[in-house]
Amino acid sequence: MIDYTVFHISKRVADTFPDSSLLIVVGLILGVLLKLSNVNDSIFNLEANIFFLYLLPPIIFDAGYFMPNRALFENFGSILVFAVFGTIWNCLAIGSSLYGLGLLNVFSIKFSIFEIFLFSALISAVDPVAVIAVFEEIHVNETLFITVFGEALFNDGITVVLYQMFRKFVLIGKDKLIPIDYFSGGISFFVIGFGGTAIGLFYAFIVSFITK
Repeated sequence: MIDYTVFHISKRVADTFPDSSLLIVVGLILGVLLKLSNVNDSIFNLEANIFFLYLLPPIIFDAGYFMPNRALFENFGSILVFAVFGTIWNCLAIGSSLYGLGLLNVFSIKFSIFEIFLFSALISAVDPVAVIAVFEEIHVNETLFITVFGEALFNDGITVVLYQMFRKFVLIGKDKLIPIDYFSGGISFFVIGFGGTAIGLFYAFIVSFITK
């Protein structure tokens, strides 16, 4: 919070560095200081559920609240294509490439196919924070801005679902999986994805009705 406040107060810093770059540098510095300290490492462990349930929703809510609604709905189809199919394709492409490299014995450690796709799901969501900051500075056309911004917002949800699905496969174990597990994993993807959207629309309607 302190460095973010300094960033917005100091015009010279704001003109030189994007705010996302500054936050990354500060995070790296704090990480090194914590690593060099004698503090117990378990205090700073960040579990996936804490991130997905408590840290990610406020970020998505903040981004969605200030999103230009008209431009969003005018380009909603294109945004969903990039967010849903683009993210799935990205996950499959990265996972398949890493699995192929594993078959060629490029890695010194053997990973199962689901461990590889778990990692792939973790990094497949593109978050163009710096790109969005540049777009705001140079004032690109609204269609390009909302397409990139909207895709970055929606792909987080797809990534969470993919991550949880592959995580369950890893916990079960490749040798213990049966066909029904693959079927239930695919069904859960659609249930969570579309069910979460339906719940969000339902509560959005209630809030808009109450506050209109």
